[in-house]
Amino acid sequence: MKSRETLIRLKRFQVDEKRRQVAQIEAMIAEFERMTADLEREIKTEQERAGITDPGHFAYPTYAKAAIQRRDNLARSANDLKVQLEDARAALAEAFEELKKVEILEERDHQRERAEDAAIEQAELDHIGAHRVRV
Repeated sequence: MKSRETLIRLKRFQVDEKRRQVAQIEAMIAEFERMTADLEREIKTEQERAGITDPGHFAYPTYAKAAIQRRDNLARSANDLKVQLEDARAALAEAFEELKKVEILEERDHQRERAEDAAIEQAELDHIGAHRVRV
């Protein structure tokens, strides 16, 4: 019994850890997307200020070129994280299933113990009842 309780605690810890990983990845994706949107606004502002929207133009603002590169890198990173997020969610689901299996086994053991205790108690009561009837 003790080892199963330890196993349940371990499985719960693993599920919690997977949840933290999922939440961390989701937060990183959200932050990258926010930064990408901020850069997009800065690029538009710089283009409007310069009056040039073609990055190939010789007078295109250097800051806008750098911001475009940074925006593209952030977008790629966010997409890479989305793949990691799906993997992390799958690992979380698997860890949760393992936890549930162990919890179900533990519950079955408890039910079996309760049934055995009830049978013993009933046998004792039957014995007492049978003994009273004879007296």
